[in-house]
Amino acid sequence: MPFVKINLAQHLTDSTKKDISLAVHESLMEHFNVPLDDYFQVIHEIRAADLLYPESYFNVPHSSSIVYIEITARYGRTVEMKKALYRAIADRIAARTLISVNDVFIVLTEVAAENWSMGQGLAQMA
Repeated sequence: MPFVKINLAQHLTDSTKKDISLAVHESLMEHFNVPLDDYFQVIHEIRAADLLYPESYFNVPHSSSIVYIEITARYGRTVEMKKALYRAIADRIAARTLISVNDVFIVLTEVAAENWSMGQGLAQMA
């Protein structure tokens, strides 16, 4: 049950936003065994003046096309699964859009199952 927030520049097209969204979801299905219908995402468009990043960090150059992807998921994935997920997301986005793998910034936050409610005020996984 991942929840994904995608933060990106306002100048990207709706088609590009959809490609990014699908790249993330397909990668989650492949590497985190997420079902097809477990598709909860929010896309935030950020004004250029509010999209802050260094020109380079850890020897990775960044541009105004940087995309910040925040994934909240429950505990239980291995380091290898996480690395494979990050690579798949970056590669899929780069293959489908003009965004470089260098501009795909991902943060994964893990939480316990009882921290989720999918509606009705219930903790379905607790």
